[in-house]
Amino acid sequence: MAGPQDGGPGAALRRGPFAFGPLDEGEALVEPIIGSWEANMDHALTRSPIDVCSSRGEDAVVLGNLGVVRVLKMNAGRSTEVSAREGDLCLLMPFGKTDRFGYAELAHAYDAPGTIGLLAKQSKMDARLLLPLPEGTAYSLSQWASYGRYFTAWDNWSKAYGCWRTQVADDDPAHHLVFGWGGGVAFAELMLARRAGFRVAMAAGSDERVAFLREHGITPVDRRRFPALSRPNRREQADRERHEQRRKSVEDFLHVTRELSDGHGVAIFADNIGEPLYDVTLGALAREGVVTTCGWKAGMRLAHLRGAESIGRHIHVNTHVWRLPDSPGIRDFQETEGWMAPAGSDVQYDFDRVPDLADDYANGRIGSYFPTYSVNPL
Repeated sequence: MAGPQDGGPGAALRRGPFAFGPLDEGEALVEPIIGSWEANMDHALTRSPIDVCSSRGEDAVVLGNLGVVRVLKMNAGRSTEVSAREGDLCLLMPFGKTDRFGYAELAHAYDAPGTIGLLAKQSKMDARLLLPLPEGTAYSLSQWASYGRYFTAWDNWSKAYGCWRTQVADDDPAHHLVFGWGGGVAFAELMLARRAGFRVAMAAGSDERVAFLREHGITPVDRRRFPALSRPNRREQADRERHEQRRKSVEDFLHVTRELSDGHGVAIFADNIGEPLYDVTLGALAREGVVTTCGWKAGMRLAHLRGAESIGRHIHVNTHVWRLPDSPGIRDFQETEGWMAPAGSDVQYDFDRVPDLADDYANGRIGSYFPTYSVNPL
């Protein structure tokens, strides 16, 4: 990614040589195989909420912080924290800087200066970030490539569920609804919620996604039934008809969530959208409900009535990435329990078509929750 460009996100990508020095102690040279297209890459290309080039003080940044790589060379030195070896297929953990508890403060190949992502034929990185795939794994590299959504979902769901249980200590989850706006992370969280015994439902905006959710035991709520659900934008603020359309869409949507929850509302609402739907999320919450988020696809600045949230005993959970030391355990749970991106559910773009992928993602033209790109052959 290079300096500001006109046009869509794909126009901000530039193909060309990118030089880096020899391996320092604790570094590995890797060959990316499959990368996962993530919301942080879209944020970087649109330069919102930050301009990562300016933030890092660099003219160009190689994006891509989640995917499967092959280790070509390793300079582990005396480190005892490196588990990968030359020739291993590994998952890249996207930690540029961690706090004292192992949570991410800066993300690799995003806002962490000097880090090189997977949109390159070769890359070098801190070898501690390479987590080997399970030996003899039962799952394809395409399925593993979407692990970032699952690792993020694991962390966010465990915190949200734990918070919910502090107020609803012993009631059967089968009496309660977990709902999510669309997205791969929300899908992964709902699959965990389903395992825990909750009723689960999710919004979807296409026939393909409606069928996909139903196939995996999640009640689909067709977003197209509520065409004016998002908050009016600035140009629409004075349009009375638009506000009336929204009032009707919100009323219809809340009726659906009440029906699915026996009139109680949503126990845990996974909302990674943000400002355009935030008031709808809060309106759908049950008493003692939890709104949980680990992303901000369409608006970071939120407002609510603190008194109403307090009286409703609503808990707001905000997480980012996951805890680095938890990574092996999450990987092992995926392998043993089959909590994976379903086989064949990804859509993959060739390396030369990554600019098309960027534009298709930004404009909602991808039906899959798991868009990926290939870099090098296996």
